[in-house]
Amino acid sequence: MKKGQIIEGRIEGVAFPNKGYFTVTETVQDKDQMITKKTPVVVKGTLPGQLVTVQIQKKRSGKAQGCLLEVLEPSELEDATPECPLFGRCGGCSYQTMSYKNQLALKESQVKKLLLETGVVSEEVFEPIVGSPMTSAYRNKMEFSFGDEVKGGPLTLGLHKKGNFYDILTTDCCTIVDEDCNKILRAVLNYFTAKEVDFYHKIRHEGYLRHLLVRRSIRKKEISVNLVTTSKEVDRKGNALDLSDFKDQLLGLDLKGEIVGITHIYNDSLSDAVLCDRMEILYGRDYIQESILGLTFNISTFSFFQTNSLGAEVLYQKIREFISDQANDGLVYDLYSGTGTIAQMMAAAAKKVVGVELVEEAVEAAKENAKLNHLDNCEFIAGDVLKVLDDLSEKPDYIILDPPRDGIHPKALPKILSYGVENIVYVSCKPTSLARDLPYFVEHGYEVKRICPVDQFPGTVHVETVCLLYKENI
Repeated sequence: MKKGQIIEGRIEGVAFPNKGYFTVTETVQDKDQMITKKTPVVVKGTLPGQLVTVQIQKKRSGKAQGCLLEVLEPSELEDATPECPLFGRCGGCSYQTMSYKNQLALKESQVKKLLLETGVVSEEVFEPIVGSPMTSAYRNKMEFSFGDEVKGGPLTLGLHKKGNFYDILTTDCCTIVDEDCNKILRAVLNYFTAKEVDFYHKIRHEGYLRHLLVRRSIRKKEISVNLVTTSKEVDRKGNALDLSDFKDQLLGLDLKGEIVGITHIYNDSLSDAVLCDRMEILYGRDYIQESILGLTFNISTFSFFQTNSLGAEVLYQKIREFISDQANDGLVYDLYSGTGTIAQMMAAAAKKVVGVELVEEAVEAAKENAKLNHLDNCEFIAGDVLKVLDDLSEKPDYIILDPPRDGIHPKALPKILSYGVENIVYVSCKPTSLARDLPYFVEHGYEVKRICPVDQFPGTVHVETVCLLYKENI
């Protein structure tokens, strides 16, 4: 095999999150003789059993990486017709050709295989994957980008084309958000198309329109619309923009939910991330409310909150189940606590819960939500877990870990283990990070007691995993 060569193969398996692979048998010359060797080829975005054609992108260290060109034969797992007409072109979903039953089976097998390969987990600790109560229209937040589908084409608003950093598809038919969200997207796109407003060009650092961020609570049905632009308020012809009727266009839409807030966010950063230099509230407030397991949460524009509200309930119930009634009258540390949702879910079963989170805005939101829910046994501290633990001398009875995708900082692990608590619940949104961290816990006396994958992202490759670690204190 050489770079640029097109080959055919049948996908033998898929490693988390979407790395399919097959093996190619090659005959190569080694000194004075010809030898046969097997070379694995990794192809992203494939499913077990698919027959594919692939173009080799690189080959080194006895393995190759290929780019998927065509699926010649489908996988046996592909037993469903995609609901979204843009499936295959849009980079948002990967699994819509599979029934939800098969999606769950694939995710469960990926998590199990990955964690068993660590050598510190036994087969017996795995519990069946728990699915999402909703498999469509489940997302309570979407970030859409302005752009064009082809260079120099008409304005588009939506998600990136599959495998492409620049091209944007208009996704006003997205099936993982509520129809209200699609209506808002189309209305915003029509509004700025009529005004001949250009989008922000990442290479030239020119233009106005950047992102549209829509949040919609599943239970409360409250909606916030957040327009993100640069501060250069001119149209394609250089004329000053008048957005005075933008708010009225949105409020006039026929929606099932209620728009409770419209904001204009200015962002002149060179980064493509949704950031805020300053915010102007055009209507209402800058947050929505959601209800989960009997508690109410204010969710501001940039607050972290689980994107699947009903799926979050399932996740939190599993965490509470793992901790069980033993947390009564105990002290719980919720590390990497975000906006404090897990901490507040645990408040009823604990004497006190202490949440630690790096993002100050999230900590302030956690404090406000605790007041909103009349919880006086929750304390939230802003700071890096690595540093804050130096000042927390009281030994907790339980520790809950819900780190970002990259997992726990290696320097924080010894401090977490120094408390010597019997039970630690590790909530992982990236199984590869969990697989990296688990051996360290086991090396320091912990046993993996229970593992349960919890799916919050139907149609996509992502999955959460809840793990209970136990250490017998003699």
